[in-house]
Amino acid sequence: MNIFDELKWRGLVFQVSDEDGVREYLSTPGRAMYCGFDPSAKSLHIGNMVPLLGLLRFKRAGHSPIFLAGGATGLIGDPSGKDQERQLKPSEEIEFNISCIRKQAEKLFEGDVNIVNNHDWFGQITALEFLRDYGKFFSVNRMMGKESVKNRFGRDDVGISYTEFSYQILQSLDFEYLAREHGCKLQIGGSDQWGNITAGCEFMRRKSGLEGYAMTFPLITTADGKKFGKSEKGAIYLDPELTSVYEFYQFWVRADDRDVVKLLNYFTFLPQEEIAELAKCVEEQPHLREAQKRLAEEMTSLVHGKDELDKVLKATDALFGKGDIREVDVRTLKAALDEAPSQEYDKTDGLPDLAQMLVDTGLCASKGQAKKDIKAGGVYVNNERVQDIDFTPGASDFLHGEALMLRKGKKNYGLICLK
Repeated sequence: MNIFDELKWRGLVFQVSDEDGVREYLSTPGRAMYCGFDPSAKSLHIGNMVPLLGLLRFKRAGHSPIFLAGGATGLIGDPSGKDQERQLKPSEEIEFNISCIRKQAEKLFEGDVNIVNNHDWFGQITALEFLRDYGKFFSVNRMMGKESVKNRFGRDDVGISYTEFSYQILQSLDFEYLAREHGCKLQIGGSDQWGNITAGCEFMRRKSGLEGYAMTFPLITTADGKKFGKSEKGAIYLDPELTSVYEFYQFWVRADDRDVVKLLNYFTFLPQEEIAELAKCVEEQPHLREAQKRLAEEMTSLVHGKDELDKVLKATDALFGKGDIREVDVRTLKAALDEAPSQEYDKTDGLPDLAQMLVDTGLCASKGQAKKDIKAGGVYVNNERVQDIDFTPGASDFLHGEALMLRKGKKNYGLICLK
């Protein structure tokens, strides 16, 4: 199957400048295509995943994708989707962010991806060259018709600066340069990039006589109409320091039944037949959440690796009393109990008894109540029931010498840590 046709059945083709031309272009192995990524943060997030995985799909289909890091355009900022001027970031921050997202891209592609930085060619262009050799190919009339410009033009409260107004010129120069130097005739991106990409196609044709194609992916929204990709804490990042692997896994597990099949199509490499079987499970046995679990496993393994996925699965089993808590990685356990009340003690000061720990974590209102709950058999330490009202945890009770998990009843968790 032509990779373009696979993208179509997955629902990933939203706009395309020439469907027959793109399909023909992709019918020959080794074709180049690119997508640009904004280094405004030190990590990519799952909002970047559809185009990022698009490049990976092309790679697996035998093509030569190009990951463009916006070292130059990141200093300007794309006004697409923004209702006010961006804060300009210092070059040092942009360079640091690029070094971080480069590592993420290399990990996903297992080191086999062409990563370029547009500062390498923009840094050589003078202001006069920009205006004389490039600016003359762009009609201000057309540029003002771009959605992100129209939305802010004429508004005294925000408006748009010439800096952001010129962004689409910069992106067009990227396309022309990559077509000329790398034989790249296809640019992909989110649906908000359609104006920028097609402007590049027009610029290439007028300046160099080169043919270019544009293709965008759909904006993903959830069944309740919200933009996909954020949790209550904000964006879901690929960097485990910003979004823990456990939280990343749980984000996908929590997918709505109405969304999960679409997400399997968009984000995984599972074949059509397998996704159809999972869709059947959603319809007939939604309570099992088989599709959500498979989605979470596929995405966590892809982004963070099989070892990290195994740690998350062990933590998940342990929290529900189905696994050995002592096999759980402490970092993963802390992430899993991130929203649970916690208390930290200095191990050199001596530890309080279990009843006091229950009070300190807020699981019980008083020591008297804590002792009643312990005696009644409703309190667990590391998933083991404790009924001794005078029990005081010792060093051996702390997992890897660092943490101890409390549970009262079935769902009330607490975490004790040593410092």
